[in-house]
Amino acid sequence: MPDNEKTIATFLTENPLHPLNKTEARAALSVIRDVAKAEPALGEFAASETPLRDFAVAALSLSPFLKDTVQVTPALLEKALFQPLDSQLDSLIDTARNAWRADPNSSESPEAQVMNRLRQIKRETAFLIAFADLARLFDASATTAWLSRLAEACIAAAVDFLLHSLAQDGKVRLKDENNPALGSGLIVLGMGKLGAGELNYSSDIDLVIFYEPEAGLCDDIYDLPELLARMARRLLRILQERTAYGYVFRTDLRLRPDPGSTPLAIPVEAALIYYESRGQNWERAAYIKAKPVAGDIEAGQAFLKELTPFIFRKYLDYAAIADIHSIKRQIHAHKGFGEIAVKGHNVKLGRGGIREIEFFAQTQQLIAAGRLPDLRVRRTEDALYALTSANWIDKQAADELCRCYWFLRDIEHRIQMVHDEQTHILPKQESELKRIAFMAGFDSVAAFSAALEKVLRTVERRYAQLFENEGTLASKTGNLVFTGQRDDPGTLETLASMGFERPQDVARVVRTWHSGRYRATQSAEARERLTELTPQLMEVFGQSKRADEAIMRFDEFLKGLPAGIQLFSLLGNNPSLLSLLVLIMSSAPRLAATISGRPHVFDGMLDPALMQEMPTRAYLSERLENFLSASRFYEETLDRLRIFAAEQRFLIGIRLLTEAIDADDAARAFSDLADLVIEAALTAVKSEIQSAHGAFPGGEIVVLGMGKLGSRELTAGSDVDLILLYDHDSGALESDGEKPLDATRYFTRITQRLIAALSAPTAEGVLYEVDMRLRPSGNQGPVATRINAFEKYQKEEAWTWEHMALTRARIICGDAGLGERAETVIGQVLSSERDKGKIAADVFEMRTLIDKEKPAGSIWDLKLIAGGLIDIEFVAQFLRLTATADDSEVEGLTGTFEVLGNYSNTLDANDLEPLRESFSLYSRLSQVTRLCTEEQFDPQTAPAGLVEMLCRAGECPDIKTLESEIKRRSKSVRAVFRKLVGP
Repeated sequence: MPDNEKTIATFLTENPLHPLNKTEARAALSVIRDVAKAEPALGEFAASETPLRDFAVAALSLSPFLKDTVQVTPALLEKALFQPLDSQLDSLIDTARNAWRADPNSSESPEAQVMNRLRQIKRETAFLIAFADLARLFDASATTAWLSRLAEACIAAAVDFLLHSLAQDGKVRLKDENNPALGSGLIVLGMGKLGAGELNYSSDIDLVIFYEPEAGLCDDIYDLPELLARMARRLLRILQERTAYGYVFRTDLRLRPDPGSTPLAIPVEAALIYYESRGQNWERAAYIKAKPVAGDIEAGQAFLKELTPFIFRKYLDYAAIADIHSIKRQIHAHKGFGEIAVKGHNVKLGRGGIREIEFFAQTQQLIAAGRLPDLRVRRTEDALYALTSANWIDKQAADELCRCYWFLRDIEHRIQMVHDEQTHILPKQESELKRIAFMAGFDSVAAFSAALEKVLRTVERRYAQLFENEGTLASKTGNLVFTGQRDDPGTLETLASMGFERPQDVARVVRTWHSGRYRATQSAEARERLTELTPQLMEVFGQSKRADEAIMRFDEFLKGLPAGIQLFSLLGNNPSLLSLLVLIMSSAPRLAATISGRPHVFDGMLDPALMQEMPTRAYLSERLENFLSASRFYEETLDRLRIFAAEQRFLIGIRLLTEAIDADDAARAFSDLADLVIEAALTAVKSEIQSAHGAFPGGEIVVLGMGKLGSRELTAGSDVDLILLYDHDSGALESDGEKPLDATRYFTRITQRLIAALSAPTAEGVLYEVDMRLRPSGNQGPVATRINAFEKYQKEEAWTWEHMALTRARIICGDAGLGERAETVIGQVLSSERDKGKIAADVFEMRTLIDKEKPAGSIWDLKLIAGGLIDIEFVAQFLRLTATADDSEVEGLTGTFEVLGNYSNTLDANDLEPLRESFSLYSRLSQVTRLCTEEQFDPQTAPAGLVEMLCRAGECPDIKTLESEIKRRSKSVRAVFRKLVGP
């Protein structure tokens, strides 16, 4: 460092400073002459034509910020040029350190006094340092050291003021009023460049605040969290709020543990537990430079000592090396990506930049400093030479990297000195790049560019050698940096180019994954595997339309996962599985919600035979039997039924989503699954009732499936329509158990328990929503109906619409004898002679009423639109009730498509084909929409992936064409409907 008595007036740089251009030089000279009017001591200087005045003109022409500062505070120019700088800076920093002591005679509030003093000192100190830096009186190392000393003094003063203020209000108790922080247990750590004493000219400062609850600062330790959180917010205000005097330092508290969910000040014990269990790689690297800068310095040093095993691991093993390398994969881009270019280059984060030099040192410190304490140093230069002393790198490497480091830091200061902005990016405009070149002492942009490129390539070469055998996080896509708490600009650009519309939100979500806040990412191994998977994950998600929505659904999925190592490993080694997961997240919100709320359903996707195995009734039955075999009691059986049904519905949906099965296969599979689950639930219910009330003599039960369940046309979101029929010995009055029930109560109890077993919500969700309104007399009738009453009602009292519903009735489960009787009754009812005209009128009236009371919301309400599914179903039901079928087997058919095919004698081909083709189209579209979303489909808001799937299902090139096709087909269906049943 130069002699303390040296001034810029007696020390001229070897490389003269050039003004930006003549216009800027004239403006700067005009400012100097104006300043001289206010500062007579500068009169002779302003009038002279000397190298010193030329230097001042050049400095002010190159830095608008310095020029503005001189105009606001003219005295600074004389101090910068003619007075000893070191002694001035020492005095200013000392004044800053004591700025917390309020002047009782001041009209300002104590807090305003502190804020104004610190801002005035910061402005004066920064100006003096900048002038010394531009004059080459200070090199980059001295500049960073002075700026760091200033920041420490300002932070310590602000903390002391706040503690003293709280003590005066009676909220805390100080051990020494002249030294408020002494023994307070309040720890303020400076992180990053502040901790290392390498602060930038316009740097933010990163602070972390901890406290020892037992230090005695507050009588009631339960008051401390809120008290210190408010104090931290006041500290931020004092340091970074812009006033008429500017600001002190922009301040960031986001390097604390898990900042999204923790208070601004954290108890020491909680912090140690966090770092021990969830601390991340980048946090280990950050703590190499951590230093107590304010508050209870002794407590801060003790805290860092306790944290040493987290930062520096004792044993050099392969896991530790892999752990360190994962930081590298997070921090920077692939060394083969792009070209080094001066214009627009980020001297901190870009290739060959400051970050690579810092990381070169930090990674080796983390690997080796557990065994070699001499490597535990904060400053980058010290770390490089410590590595040389420990024979980890040769002296030539250390010399080269130190030279490059300070060159780049020098350029960084000049970039920031232009407008006092926290930026590290060189300008793209030639004129602005010329400004930086001149400030750095070069006489041309070409000379500056050549020197900078040489430095960047030297750093890149050394950095590449360190990790030449390692994989990288970023690839041809660009930067993907998710360490720390701030957005990396290059990463935001990469995410935007990948297809994400809200890159900042996406970056925040990915950082949350790495924070260990979710159970799936709490282990270090899980986070490391996620780190390796992230580029692939981002790339595949980015390829989906509405990628942002998809990544948010994946985030919900991760939140619910109990563990992540297996999943991340599988996805990393199985691109097709990753693509399938992204397909779900981007196309099927309903499925995404299923696996987010119940992640265990995802386990079934891990079966390599999933897509080859068809979900037939036999396939589902075998798996259900195996799954229920371990059930020990009634509630467990019901829970297992819910788990099984949810997983199998999901897996059937996955097969449909990937087109391994078609819509007809899916409808049958969903229906078979419902049959099997209802049968198993009925068996469990009967057993439970019998254990309490005994068996009913001669008791028999069957369950009729109605609606889409009866016609085997269920979708992923369908309710089930049921009717329960029973019979018993005519002379039996009660069940034979300890708590006997009469017949009505006995079979009603079974029905109620069955409904509850299927539809009552539990921790494992709901099996099916159950609708029993199709039973005799609807909601007014008993929930369980004896077979003879059912027969009498259907033959004598039922309305036309009830007979229409009966055309889709199917025996789901129950006793075979009663099932045969029920089928006979249904067959007799459906084959009865009817007045065709009356039935047609009833059907038309019913459809008209539906049109009036439940109008379709849009063309996509495929059930309710005129000419939609209801029209086709009503036609099939009308034919079943009034026409003679071509095939005597029609009595066993309940599916709409199949039933229509048996009436070619009644329908000519011009009527039959539009009905069947339209029904097939509607069914395909309905299966997809009900699988993917619980809301009414709207192409304007639906995921793009879902829109594409519907277009494929409808065999149309785009959604507009598909809508036109739906309108065309619905018109033809409505025409047939009117022809058959219209007035």
